[in-house]
Amino acid sequence: MTATKDMTNGTPWKLILIFAIPIFLSNLFQQLYNSVDSIIVGNFLSDECLAAVSSSGNLIFLFTSFFIGTAGGAGVVISKFFGAKDYESMQRAIHTNIAFGLVASLILTIAGVCFTPQILIWMNVDQEVLPYSIKYFRFYFLGATGVVMYNIFNGTLQALGNSRRPLLYLIISSCLNIILDLIFIAGFKLGVEWAAIATSISQLTSASLCLIFLMKKGTIYQVKINKVRFHKDMLELIIKYGVPSGIQNSVIAIANVFVQSNINQFGKVAMAGCGSYSKVEGFAFLPITCFNMALTTFIGQNLGAKEYQRARTGARFGILCAMILAEIIGIITYIFAPYFIGLFSSSKEVIEIGTKQARTMSLFYFLLAYSHSVAAVCRGAGKAFVPMLVMLAIWCGVRVTYIMIITHFFDDIQYIFYAYPLTWGISSLIYCLYYFLSDWIHGFDNNKKEKQVLEN
Repeated sequence: MTATKDMTNGTPWKLILIFAIPIFLSNLFQQLYNSVDSIIVGNFLSDECLAAVSSSGNLIFLFTSFFIGTAGGAGVVISKFFGAKDYESMQRAIHTNIAFGLVASLILTIAGVCFTPQILIWMNVDQEVLPYSIKYFRFYFLGATGVVMYNIFNGTLQALGNSRRPLLYLIISSCLNIILDLIFIAGFKLGVEWAAIATSISQLTSASLCLIFLMKKGTIYQVKINKVRFHKDMLELIIKYGVPSGIQNSVIAIANVFVQSNINQFGKVAMAGCGSYSKVEGFAFLPITCFNMALTTFIGQNLGAKEYQRARTGARFGILCAMILAEIIGIITYIFAPYFIGLFSSSKEVIEIGTKQARTMSLFYFLLAYSHSVAAVCRGAGKAFVPMLVMLAIWCGVRVTYIMIITHFFDDIQYIFYAYPLTWGISSLIYCLYYFLSDWIHGFDNNKKEKQVLEN
């Protein structure tokens, strides 16, 4: 198994597929063990505990999105220098990114533990659910270091073209998480916070395995603890490419938290039903995620090597595959929604609400895939500012405005669900115009900072 993969040579579609499949399997296992949390909690504890765990995604994403998105900017920098075979600059980018991750972990832990209760109150969490949510989130954020550093190390390996190692480590952590859930929740009947503890232990395990691999001696990417520090030039590049992605993620997270707060007003049954659907949607999102990551790495490496036509060819293939796979899964989700939601709860009311949301949104997954795929191409081309603006305007501005207006006139949760396909469609139209009319292919060429780094 090679530690790195040069994606500037070979057939583009084969390279993208070979790279994307392990990412798909990695995300499948990650989504699987996230769902197992909800399934075990829903079947062995209470509906209140299920609501606390299944609706946790939006708040967790709110806290982690900026740091993980910003760290993702390092992936673009690393893949670009790797494609250009500038390994000294690549090394400094890797060590700077690790330093950033350690600082981000500390900030995230303090913020999550301190501010979780107040944010949950702002989100209109049902009073019966609130105590369980506070326990779950506080213990989750105590393990934030594992979450952040796994994403840092995973992004580094993927930028180097290695998507197999993260898969192996995620399989190990997924199995560990399921075993711990069964021991803590099903076996000893401990509280909902133990589901968060199981997740934290598992994430820290996978992060540790990634670090051990990256510290392997004699490799071009070798991590050395004494070299972990901020390099000013690399930090500037990471911030340039990462902060827009971090802001984009935060904007989406804020909009989703706003949507979740409106859903919470319909009570704990709505929280459990919509939370259960979000787990199902997580599986539907997998092909989008895997092709996005593969696209960003492929575009970054090839534009770094000035292989423009290869970048175009890879972009077309990745976007098309993501759309087709997402829609196939969307149709399956539409048909089998009651059975999928039923895995998390036997309550007819919970299944009814989750199914209603699934059947409102799932047939429009191809629009979601298109928006995210073009955004991934933009990030790989060094144009991270573009998806940030689109998400800020449409997925936050338009979505929040729509919900504020529509809930004033209609007291029906389904009108909230309509916000998603509406904003997916608008953003897809804007991305389509940008993709075909702009010169994204030369995103790196006129950048003075990269030229200075390469010259030095």
